[in-house]
Amino acid sequence: MAKHKGKGWHGRLLAAGLGVTALAAATSMWTAQAESAGGRQPQDQVAADARPVAEVAADIAHASDRGAQGVNITIDDGPDPVWTPQVLQLLKDNGVKATFCMVGTQAKAYPDLVKKVVADGHRLCNHTVSHDTAMDKKSEAYQSQQILDAERMITEASGGVRPQYYRAPGGAFTPFSRQLAASRGMRPLGWNVDTKDFEHPGAEAMVATVKSEISNGPTVLFHDAGGERSQTVAALGEVLPWLREQGYSFGFPVR
Repeated sequence: MAKHKGKGWHGRLLAAGLGVTALAAATSMWTAQAESAGGRQPQDQVAADARPVAEVAADIAHASDRGAQGVNITIDDGPDPVWTPQVLQLLKDNGVKATFCMVGTQAKAYPDLVKKVVADGHRLCNHTVSHDTAMDKKSEAYQSQQILDAERMITEASGGVRPQYYRAPGGAFTPFSRQLAASRGMRPLGWNVDTKDFEHPGAEAMVATVKSEISNGPTVLFHDAGGERSQTVAALGEVLPWLREQGYSFGFPVR
């Protein structure tokens, strides 16, 4: 899975992420041994939701819970006040449920949109605090902070609904980050079809990519933030009915 997305978007989010409260520093000290052993939780996580968490598989999921003819629509980097409502309306119009991979700072900034995503029947995915595509080259303490603080932010913004998946920015997974996410009930989530909408190739090119690559696997990657997304909205308007016409059904990634 190739790393992608412009430096400007990453830089803004990383700056925001570095402004996370001093509590993040304490979270960062949670040791790898405690995480892998299912040890104590950081205090901020307990405060967000004290219910027990069931560990899930740590390998990267691609399959759909709807089987061989299932498709998983995944939407990254939001929520965004301009583009997320448009994406939600398109999904509703087409009777499609999707998985929204949210950046922690975005979720914290727009909690009403997070709640709307949940209310519409979609699932939440943790896309880290600041979308650092180089996080796989950084310390385990840093990876912990990015994952656990984002989990807290998304859970609080949603009103208590936890993210069910974890998608590393740009695919920057590590064995440590996968196991940590899995221990928190978040299945690592990959993708099979990358529309490359972050490059603004045009709606027609995105549609062509989905049509030519959907045979590679069911999980399709779009974005509802991180830039101007009118092309994404237009592409979704064509892709969703086309997939249904081809006999596909829409589901969620396996957990």
